[in-house]
Amino acid sequence: MKILVHDYAGHAFPTSLSRALAARGHEVVHAFAGSLQTPRGDLRRNPGDAATLEFREIPMDPEYPRYKYSFRRRRNMEIRYGQAAAEFVRAWKPDAVLSGNTPTETQEPITRATVESGGRFYYWVQDFYSLAVDKLLRRKIPVAGGFIGAWYRLLDSRQFRRSSGIVTITEDFTPILADEFGVSPDRVSVVPNWAVIEELPALPKDNEWSRRHGLQDKFVFLYSGTIGMKHNPAMLLELAKRFSNQPEVEVVIVSEGIGAEWLKRESATAGLSNMKILPYQPFAELPSVLASGDVLVGILEEEAGVFSVPSKTLSYLCAARPLLLAVPKENLAARITREHGAGITVAPKDMEGFLAAASFLQASPEECAEFGAKARAYAEATFPIEKTASTFEKILTAKP
Repeated sequence: MKILVHDYAGHAFPTSLSRALAARGHEVVHAFAGSLQTPRGDLRRNPGDAATLEFREIPMDPEYPRYKYSFRRRRNMEIRYGQAAAEFVRAWKPDAVLSGNTPTETQEPITRATVESGGRFYYWVQDFYSLAVDKLLRRKIPVAGGFIGAWYRLLDSRQFRRSSGIVTITEDFTPILADEFGVSPDRVSVVPNWAVIEELPALPKDNEWSRRHGLQDKFVFLYSGTIGMKHNPAMLLELAKRFSNQPEVEVVIVSEGIGAEWLKRESATAGLSNMKILPYQPFAELPSVLASGDVLVGILEEEAGVFSVPSKTLSYLCAARPLLLAVPKENLAARITREHGAGITVAPKDMEGFLAAASFLQASPEECAEFGAKARAYAEATFPIEKTASTFEKILTAKP
């Protein structure tokens, strides 16, 4: 069977699905966008990969990172990318296309090309792009924003109708699909996201990467991943301020883009010497990066609610380190952390609670060790790829 796994963002965990499906004898192309400023997985063939696996980078305008926060320019680039991806679909003619992490107007030509080429399209819902755009534009340009938001909702509704099936990452999305887009629950399959635990061993803090950056003898609060519209970087700045008089404590940010640039400016203005901001690291370095942290930090704005499940927290769980999350309590990442004893969660706007939790963790090595052990235990029980690959294989090979 010919399967196209399209992960616009090029994240790590979808690559493990493509590898597993190819190992089962399917002909798999894993397609992704070039030029994005986001954490990437291992997007190349490795010696152990099946011969039926191919990675294909779909060209994206190299100016995209520069204009990422310009709605008009970004939109034009995303539409052109979607058209290029659709051309590949028409040329290769896959039997099934699984596409996620993809903006609504980018997804539109891909869904159309799949159906017109005789394939089955499966919408992999990682979040609700159209609802986010609708909310943002209604706030920025109240009248015109409502019309634009309605257009995006219409496109999503059309794409859901074209889909042979819809895969969501949490049961929380099922009622949203029904209420906002009229999608019947019997068309929805829930497959939670995972981390590539096979490639994320729990390593010692004193490792080559931590020594390279002078962190092996520091207490490190580490944030790794995107800092964008759904995040509040001020919490990370205040975290560094809280420990500014403790030279043994460092706040390390591994990120790029608007949030990281803001933190660079604000930390310099505040004269903070205990905040280190680094660019995204190669995926092969990620185990060492995470192991360099004593506490792994995640943040998400209240309005994100259940709409977004930060994939960084799933990688965090593999590292055997405690999590400190300022995320909505109903968010899946918060629920996993609470229910499995993997760390501490606070509300997104609870700055004092966030800083108090950080102080507690910094002063409590035994509790940190217990949180970390439970995090790793959850990851080992939940993330191995074979069960997930079997679920996706059944979804993608079933005749509608």
